[in-house]
Amino acid sequence: MSLRPTRRGFLLGLAATVAVGRTRMAFARLPGERRLVVVILRGALDGLYAVQPYGDPALAGLRGPLALPEPGREGGLLDMGGFFGLHPALSALHGMYAAGEALVLHAVAAPHRSRSHFEAQDLLEGGAPERLSSGWLNRALAAVPNPPEARAGLAVGTGVPLLLRGPTPVGAYAPPGLARPSPELLDRLAALHAADPRLGPAFAEGLRARGFAEQAMGGTAAGPEQRGSFPDLAAAAARLLAEPQGPRVAALELGGWDTHTGQAARLQGPLRALDAGLAAMREGLGPHWARTAVLVVTEFGRTARVNGNNGTDHGTGGAAFLLGGAVAGGRVLADWPGLDEAALFEGRDLAPTLDLRRLAKGVLRDHLLLPPAAVAQAFPGSDAAPPLGGLLRG
Repeated sequence: MSLRPTRRGFLLGLAATVAVGRTRMAFARLPGERRLVVVILRGALDGLYAVQPYGDPALAGLRGPLALPEPGREGGLLDMGGFFGLHPALSALHGMYAAGEALVLHAVAAPHRSRSHFEAQDLLEGGAPERLSSGWLNRALAAVPNPPEARAGLAVGTGVPLLLRGPTPVGAYAPPGLARPSPELLDRLAALHAADPRLGPAFAEGLRARGFAEQAMGGTAAGPEQRGSFPDLAAAAARLLAEPQGPRVAALELGGWDTHTGQAARLQGPLRALDAGLAAMREGLGPHWARTAVLVVTEFGRTARVNGNNGTDHGTGGAAFLLGGAVAGGRVLADWPGLDEAALFEGRDLAPTLDLRRLAKGVLRDHLLLPPAAVAQAFPGSDAAPPLGGLLRG
């Protein structure tokens, strides 16, 4: 463990976005052999659950049933240096950590303090303290020289994340039958019809027949939405990124992280899907993994205390991940604020001690090798948040 103080885009060549259920990916061309993937976890991952500071004496009292056994015990955390432990569903990510290919960053947050998913996601992807119509990755790519083979972009799916939207237009095509209703929507519909003696059971049985019931109605099993889509999408992204004339930048999304109730059961599917997707990406990239950085972020963390429904509510500080063969990993970077009552942000949240913009700016500068002016253009008004160094090998 190392403790240190510490969302259509400018598409250079062929661009594409593909959406399946709650997952989506978009691509951009970039000269050279370096690859960058940004994964957005929509719904606010509970960083204190995914990466538990089991060495903090206040954890158990705040977390109760969400405090997992310490490393070495049955069902216990995967250790990362004696203070932090990774959720056991993230075994592939832990393997990358052990191989020095993954960094875990904790007590991180974007500069906004909004607890609205929509506003916070826009601010996260826009990269500024106020809402913008373009994304930080789009603006960053605008500084990259346009390769001679560049041509009009094409968006395939239900849309392009704000992260890659910007001044250069791209075409759009939505194949029929891609989108599927999210488990969150099905959960609400099931609750709405539950009291109806005829419609309620029929609706529930329809869900069960399609494999949704356990996931959409609070059980522990992952439905088809979780089982295959994100890992399959990540594998497809890897294949495209590995093509000699393929894209070099990709953005993927995975939802299902808004866990106000029954969090321990509800997060099993998303965590496993994320882990399997990251592993599929590593495998699919093959030798190109050595020149790849994958940034995994979410709009905000969740409350330090468990609520009355064994879930957590919208919070502030959380966790982020940076992984890939180009990453100087095997470390947890955290200026840990502690979980004592006096240390909690507004008396309820993990206090953020690292601005997420510093992480993204460090990747742009040291991995994509963008000049200072381009990094500043990507994140306007962020002079007080300099790029974080030491993230990449060499």
